[in-house]
Amino acid sequence: MTTWFKRDRKAIETPPEEERRVRTEGLWVKCDECRAIIWKKDLEQNWQMCPKCDYHFRLSAAKRLELLLDEGDWIEHDAELASSDPLGFVDTRSYSSRLHDAQQRLGMADAIVTVEGQMNGRGVICCSMEFGFIGGSMGAVVGEKVTRAMELAAEKATPLVIVSCSGGARMMEGVISLMQLAKVSAAAARMDERRVPFISVLTDPTTGGVTASYALLGDLNIAEPGALIGFAGPRVIEQTIRQKLPKGFQRSEFLLEHGFLDAVVDRRELKSYITNAFDFFLA
Repeated sequence: MTTWFKRDRKAIETPPEEERRVRTEGLWVKCDECRAIIWKKDLEQNWQMCPKCDYHFRLSAAKRLELLLDEGDWIEHDAELASSDPLGFVDTRSYSSRLHDAQQRLGMADAIVTVEGQMNGRGVICCSMEFGFIGGSMGAVVGEKVTRAMELAAEKATPLVIVSCSGGARMMEGVISLMQLAKVSAAAARMDERRVPFISVLTDPTTGGVTASYALLGDLNIAEPGALIGFAGPRVIEQTIRQKLPKGFQRSEFLLEHGFLDAVVDRRELKSYITNAFDFFLA
Protein backbone atom coordinates (compact mmCIF):
# COMPACT_ATOMS: atom_id res chain seq x y z
CA MET A 1 0.00 0.00 0.00
CA THR A 2 1.40 3.35 -1.01
CA THR A 3 1.70 6.07 1.62
CA TRP A 4 0.49 9.36 0.21
CA PHE A 5 2.46 11.51 2.60
CA LYS A 6 4.80 11.22 5.51
CA ARG A 7 5.21 13.55 8.46
CA ASP A 8 8.29 13.62 10.61
CA ARG A 9 7.28 13.27 14.23
CA LYS A 10 9.42 15.41 16.50
CA ALA A 11 9.13 15.38 20.25
CA ILE A 12 7.85 18.61 21.72
CA GLU A 13 10.75 20.25 23.49
CA THR A 14 9.85 21.59 26.90
CA PRO A 15 11.95 24.56 28.05
CA PRO A 16 13.67 24.37 31.44
CA GLU A 17 11.47 25.10 34.45
CA GLU A 18 13.14 28.44 35.16
CA GLU A 19 12.32 29.59 31.60
CA ARG A 20 8.70 28.44 31.87
CA ARG A 21 8.16 30.33 35.10
CA VAL A 22 6.14 33.53 34.76
CA ARG A 23 8.54 36.45 34.77
CA THR A 24 6.34 38.48 37.12
CA GLU A 25 6.22 35.73 39.75
CA GLY A 26 7.00 37.17 43.18
CA LEU A 27 6.48 40.76 42.04
CA TRP A 28 2.88 41.01 43.25
CA VAL A 29 1.37 40.63 46.72
CA LYS A 30 -2.27 40.08 47.70
CA CYS A 31 -3.52 42.21 50.59
CA ASP A 32 -4.84 40.08 53.46
CA GLU A 33 -7.49 42.69 54.24
CA CYS A 34 -8.98 44.03 50.99
CA ARG A 35 -7.59 41.26 48.70
CA ALA A 36 -6.17 43.85 46.28
CA ILE A 37 -3.21 42.82 44.13
CA ILE A 38 -0.31 45.14 44.92
CA TRP A 39 2.89 45.75 42.99
CA LYS A 40 5.63 44.77 45.44
CA LYS A 41 7.66 47.93 44.85
CA ASP A 42 4.63 50.08 45.67
CA LEU A 43 4.30 48.18 48.94
CA GLU A 44 7.96 48.69 49.80
CA GLN A 45 7.80 52.41 49.04
CA ASN A 46 4.76 52.72 51.31
CA TRP A 47 6.48 51.15 54.37
CA GLN A 48 4.76 47.80 53.76
CA MET A 49 1.26 49.30 53.94
CA CYS A 50 -1.48 48.51 51.43
CA PRO A 51 -2.05 51.60 49.24
CA LYS A 52 -5.73 50.63 48.92
CA CYS A 53 -6.83 50.05 52.54
CA ASP A 54 -3.74 50.88 54.68
CA TYR A 55 -3.44 47.30 55.93
CA HIS A 56 -0.14 46.99 57.82
CA PHE A 57 2.10 44.16 56.59
CA ARG A 58 5.05 43.14 58.77
CA LEU A 59 8.22 45.18 58.70
CA SER A 60 11.65 43.67 59.24
CA ALA A 61 13.64 44.77 62.28
CA ALA A 62 16.03 46.76 60.07
CA LYS A 63 13.23 48.55 58.18
CA ARG A 64 11.55 49.35 61.49
CA LEU A 65 14.68 51.14 62.64
CA GLU A 66 14.81 53.06 59.34
CA LEU A 67 11.21 54.12 59.91
CA LEU A 68 11.68 55.35 63.47
CA LEU A 69 15.23 56.71 63.67
CA ASP A 70 16.85 59.70 62.00
CA GLU A 71 19.36 59.09 59.24
CA GLY A 72 22.96 58.92 60.37
CA ASP A 73 25.17 56.68 62.40
CA TRP A 74 23.51 54.32 64.84
CA ILE A 75 25.46 52.55 67.52
CA GLU A 76 24.47 48.91 67.79
CA HIS A 77 24.82 47.28 71.19
CA ASP A 78 25.36 43.60 72.02
CA ALA A 79 25.36 42.52 68.38
CA GLU A 80 27.64 39.58 69.19
CA LEU A 81 25.26 37.90 71.67
CA ALA A 82 24.01 34.61 70.23
CA SER A 83 21.98 31.76 71.69
CA SER A 84 23.57 28.41 72.46
CA ASP A 85 21.65 25.15 72.66
CA PRO A 86 21.61 24.46 76.42
CA LEU A 87 19.11 21.59 76.21
CA GLY A 88 20.35 19.96 73.01
CA PHE A 89 16.76 20.38 71.82
CA VAL A 90 15.52 18.42 68.81
CA ASP A 91 12.03 18.26 67.30
CA THR A 92 11.72 17.82 63.52
CA ARG A 93 15.13 19.52 63.40
CA SER A 94 17.78 20.38 65.93
CA TYR A 95 17.59 23.78 67.58
CA SER A 96 21.23 24.47 66.70
CA SER A 97 20.48 24.02 62.97
CA ARG A 98 17.47 26.35 63.22
CA LEU A 99 19.67 28.98 64.85
CA HIS A 100 22.36 28.59 62.21
CA ASP A 101 19.89 28.86 59.33
CA ALA A 102 18.21 31.96 60.76
CA GLN A 103 21.55 33.63 61.42
CA GLN A 104 22.78 32.93 57.88
CA ARG A 105 19.53 33.99 56.22
CA LEU A 106 18.99 37.22 58.17
CA GLY A 107 22.53 38.23 59.01
CA MET A 108 21.75 38.75 62.69
CA ALA A 109 22.71 36.79 65.80
CA ASP A 110 19.23 36.56 67.34
CA ALA A 111 15.67 37.87 67.11
CA ILE A 112 16.27 41.44 68.33
CA VAL A 113 18.46 44.42 67.41
CA THR A 114 19.41 47.13 69.93
CA VAL A 115 20.69 50.47 68.66
CA GLU A 116 21.34 53.92 70.03
CA GLY A 117 20.47 56.83 67.77
CA GLN A 118 18.20 59.83 67.41
CA MET A 119 14.49 60.23 66.81
CA ASN A 120 13.57 63.66 65.46
CA GLY A 121 16.75 64.98 67.03
CA ARG A 122 16.23 63.39 70.44
CA GLY A 123 18.61 60.72 71.72
CA VAL A 124 16.92 57.34 72.09
CA ILE A 125 17.68 53.66 72.60
CA CYS A 126 15.58 51.42 70.38
CA CYS A 127 15.08 47.65 70.32
CA SER A 128 13.45 46.12 67.25
CA MET A 129 12.32 42.49 67.05
CA GLU A 130 12.59 40.31 63.95
CA PHE A 131 9.69 37.85 63.46
CA GLY A 132 11.59 36.01 60.75
CA PHE A 133 14.08 34.76 63.34
CA ILE A 134 12.31 31.69 64.77
CA GLY A 135 9.05 33.61 65.07
CA GLY A 136 10.66 36.49 66.96
CA SER A 137 10.69 34.22 69.99
CA MET A 138 12.30 35.31 73.26
CA GLY A 139 15.09 33.12 74.54
CA ALA A 140 18.04 33.90 76.79
CA VAL A 141 19.63 36.30 74.30
CA VAL A 142 16.50 38.35 73.61
CA GLY A 143 15.82 38.61 77.35
CA GLU A 144 19.43 39.60 78.03
CA LYS A 145 19.52 42.23 75.28
CA VAL A 146 16.24 43.79 76.43
CA THR A 147 17.51 43.84 80.02
CA ARG A 148 20.80 45.44 78.95
CA ALA A 149 18.93 48.03 76.88
CA MET A 150 16.82 48.94 79.90
CA GLU A 151 19.88 49.17 82.14
CA LEU A 152 21.70 51.34 79.58
CA ALA A 153 18.66 53.62 79.25
CA ALA A 154 18.48 53.98 83.04
CA GLU A 155 22.21 54.66 83.30
CA LYS A 156 22.22 57.30 80.56
CA ALA A 157 18.76 58.70 81.37
CA THR A 158 17.90 58.09 77.71
CA PRO A 159 14.34 57.19 76.61
CA LEU A 160 13.75 53.63 75.45
CA VAL A 161 11.53 52.32 72.65
CA ILE A 162 10.94 48.58 72.18
CA VAL A 163 9.12 47.38 69.08
CA SER A 164 7.69 43.92 69.71
CA CYS A 165 6.90 41.37 67.02
CA SER A 166 6.95 37.93 68.57
CA GLY A 167 5.29 34.57 68.94
CA GLY A 168 6.33 34.45 72.61
CA ALA A 169 8.90 32.54 74.65
CA ARG A 170 11.29 30.23 72.77
CA MET A 171 10.24 26.70 73.64
CA MET A 172 13.58 25.25 72.54
CA GLU A 173 15.19 26.80 75.62
CA GLY A 174 12.58 25.57 78.09
CA VAL A 175 12.53 27.19 81.53
CA ILE A 176 15.53 29.37 80.57
CA SER A 177 13.27 31.29 78.19
CA LEU A 178 10.55 31.63 80.85
CA MET A 179 13.07 33.08 83.31
CA GLN A 180 13.47 36.06 80.98
CA LEU A 181 9.96 37.30 81.83
CA ALA A 182 10.95 37.99 85.44
CA LYS A 183 14.36 39.39 84.47
CA VAL A 184 13.07 41.99 82.00
CA SER A 185 10.18 42.92 84.31
CA ALA A 186 12.66 43.66 87.12
CA ALA A 187 14.76 45.79 84.76
CA ALA A 188 11.64 47.73 83.71
CA ALA A 189 10.88 48.40 87.38
CA ARG A 190 14.39 49.81 87.88
CA MET A 191 13.87 52.10 84.88
CA ASP A 192 10.65 53.32 86.43
CA GLU A 193 12.45 54.11 89.67
CA ARG A 194 14.92 56.27 87.70
CA ARG A 195 11.99 58.03 85.97
CA VAL A 196 13.31 57.12 82.51
CA PRO A 197 10.49 56.86 79.94
CA PHE A 198 9.85 53.57 78.19
CA ILE A 199 7.47 53.40 75.23
CA SER A 200 6.35 49.97 74.03
CA VAL A 201 5.19 49.52 70.43
CA LEU A 202 3.20 46.35 69.77
CA THR A 203 2.98 45.09 66.18
CA ASP A 204 1.45 42.05 64.51
CA PRO A 205 1.83 39.65 66.23
CA THR A 206 2.79 40.26 69.87
CA THR A 207 1.88 37.17 71.87
CA GLY A 208 2.91 34.77 74.62
CA GLY A 209 5.71 35.58 77.03
CA VAL A 210 6.60 38.88 75.32
CA THR A 211 3.06 40.16 75.90
CA ALA A 212 3.22 38.83 79.47
CA SER A 213 6.38 40.82 80.19
CA TYR A 214 7.88 43.97 78.68
CA ALA A 215 5.43 44.51 75.79
CA LEU A 216 2.72 45.74 78.17
CA LEU A 217 5.00 47.33 80.78
CA GLY A 218 5.69 50.59 78.97
CA ASP A 219 4.86 53.99 80.37
CA LEU A 220 2.95 54.21 77.10
CA ASN A 221 1.73 51.11 75.28
CA ILE A 222 0.80 51.78 71.67
CA ALA A 223 0.04 49.43 68.80
CA GLU A 224 -0.25 49.44 65.04
CA PRO A 225 -3.72 49.02 63.50
CA GLY A 226 -4.99 45.45 63.29
CA ALA A 227 -2.13 43.92 65.30
CA LEU A 228 -2.79 40.58 66.98
CA ILE A 229 -1.96 40.99 70.68
CA GLY A 230 -2.55 38.44 73.41
CA PHE A 231 -1.14 35.65 75.53
CA ALA A 232 -2.80 32.48 74.25
CA GLY A 233 -4.11 32.43 70.69
CA PRO A 234 -7.82 32.85 69.91
CA ARG A 235 -8.24 29.20 68.85
CA VAL A 236 -6.77 27.98 72.16
CA ILE A 237 -9.09 30.28 74.11
CA GLU A 238 -12.17 29.16 72.16
CA GLN A 239 -11.33 25.50 72.74
CA THR A 240 -10.79 26.17 76.45
CA ILE A 241 -13.92 28.20 77.23
CA ARG A 242 -16.01 26.50 74.50
CA GLN A 243 -17.44 29.80 73.38
CA LYS A 244 -17.20 31.86 70.20
CA LEU A 245 -15.04 34.94 70.69
CA PRO A 246 -16.25 38.44 69.74
CA LYS A 247 -15.35 39.84 66.34
CA GLY A 248 -11.93 41.48 66.34
CA PHE A 249 -10.97 39.83 69.63
CA GLN A 250 -7.25 40.34 70.45
CA ARG A 251 -6.81 42.90 67.71
CA SER A 252 -5.34 46.25 68.74
CA GLU A 253 -8.60 48.17 68.28
CA PHE A 254 -10.41 45.71 70.56
CA LEU A 255 -7.69 46.05 73.21
CA LEU A 256 -7.78 49.83 73.02
CA GLU A 257 -11.55 49.81 73.50
CA HIS A 258 -11.19 47.61 76.58
CA GLY A 259 -8.39 49.61 78.21
CA PHE A 260 -5.37 47.39 77.52
CA LEU A 261 -3.65 49.92 75.23
CA ASP A 262 -3.10 53.66 75.34
CA ALA A 263 -3.30 54.29 71.59
CA VAL A 264 -3.44 52.71 68.14
CA VAL A 265 -1.22 54.65 65.75
CA ASP A 266 -0.78 54.46 61.99
CA ARG A 267 2.75 53.45 61.01
CA ARG A 268 3.35 56.70 59.11
CA GLU A 269 2.57 58.73 62.22
CA LEU A 270 4.45 56.54 64.70
CA LYS A 271 7.72 58.48 64.80
CA SER A 272 6.12 61.86 65.44
CA TYR A 273 3.71 60.34 67.97
CA ILE A 274 6.55 58.80 69.99
CA THR A 275 8.68 61.97 69.99
CA ASN A 276 5.69 64.05 71.09
CA ALA A 277 5.12 61.58 73.91
CA PHE A 278 8.76 61.88 75.01
CA ASP A 279 8.42 65.68 75.00
CA PHE A 280 5.51 65.26 77.41
CA PHE A 281 7.33 62.77 79.66
CA LEU A 282 10.53 64.83 79.82
CA ALA A 283 9.01 68.29 80.05
